[in-house]
Amino acid sequence: MANKVTWFCLLCVGGLAVACEPTGDSTGTLRGGDTPETVTILGTLTGNGKEKLMAAIAPFTEETGIQVEYEGTDAFTTLISVRVDSGDAPDIALFPQPGLMLDFAAQGELAPQDRAALDSAYAPYWLDLASVDGALYGVWMRADVKSLVWYNPQAFEAAGYRIPTTWDELANLSQQIIADGGTPWCIGMESGNATGWVGTDWVEEILLRQAGADVYDQWVRHDLPFNHPAVEAALTTFGDIVRDPAQVRGGPTGAISIPFGDSPAPLFSDPPGCYLHRQASFISDFLPSGLEPENTVDVFGLPPMDPEAGNPVLVGGIVYAQFNDTPAATALMAHLASAQAHEIWAGEGYITPHERVALEAYPDDLIRNQAAVLQQADVIRFDGSDLMPGSVGTGTFWTGMVDYVGGTDAAAVLDEIEASWPEME
Repeated sequence: MANKVTWFCLLCVGGLAVACEPTGDSTGTLRGGDTPETVTILGTLTGNGKEKLMAAIAPFTEETGIQVEYEGTDAFTTLISVRVDSGDAPDIALFPQPGLMLDFAAQGELAPQDRAALDSAYAPYWLDLASVDGALYGVWMRADVKSLVWYNPQAFEAAGYRIPTTWDELANLSQQIIADGGTPWCIGMESGNATGWVGTDWVEEILLRQAGADVYDQWVRHDLPFNHPAVEAALTTFGDIVRDPAQVRGGPTGAISIPFGDSPAPLFSDPPGCYLHRQASFISDFLPSGLEPENTVDVFGLPPMDPEAGNPVLVGGIVYAQFNDTPAATALMAHLASAQAHEIWAGEGYITPHERVALEAYPDDLIRNQAAVLQQADVIRFDGSDLMPGSVGTGTFWTGMVDYVGGTDAAAVLDEIEASWPEME
């Protein structure tokens, strides 16, 4: 571990005050002869993602003198558990889903955060999502907006198509595209060992719109069984699209076999291989180069089924939490929750749930439009599979979607997933 120092200042980071004890000067930087404090972070971000993270941390180090060491890994879930069990937890960890973080919180491994200080920065749902028994443990870094439909504005204009604002209009648009000789949707579910997750997102999107947020929440908690009629209705609605060869490029076989990162490319071919692609904001990393925001590529929100019930948006995201309750780690947590840090991330193209970040902070119209879908949501819900036990959410739910698209009966698929739910929840 790095040498520990003490502070006598009241350190102000990103507009948030953090109590300190002896040895720093009034600015929060260390005096010349002192050894710099180091805060360690473990997370899933690597490459460009690591660079974006560190760009937002740079002002913190400049202001305080505290060094930050970040380790990115694709084996995060395994490594964080090993590190904690061996007494070598990082000071802070970035979790790709809240479920594992909340497990550590329930075990008493995490330092609670000041919820009152963040009430003006995050909507209550985001804070509740990172809380256990009313105590806040996680702070959100990034939101992955899932309820996006990607399209080519030039292709829409040439065909005379208009952006649908309701599910019925979306269904009518699909039929019009078919009548015109085109294919409405591109869907790709292949993702190596994670094949099928694209299908889980579709079912969650539809369930949230058909049955509402209360039913969705009960289903995620398993207060309702996985094979509840509302879930079967959502799955068959997805099937009406994905199992119809006229609606999906390549039909069901293509949906199962096409890699998810390759699936939006036909939007931009001439003539278009499809006109619609539902996928999260991170799919922008997989789009062909040279596209022009709002000209050759844009997004609209997946429409509601019942406009009177509000406009729902499904999200994923990255949440960070504090294992070691040191002044330096606490100061960095405060910085990571500040508008300053989130404005830097927004400028790097990350969509933030931080409510003090304006749309003008995003670098182009395409990203601003994605952020606007989140800001305009009446109902926000997190990806359900990421909140379920891993054996279901990243196990039988994934494989069940492959089975269903491949032709297995909906009730049989849901019964099998229900039977796999762990007895001890």
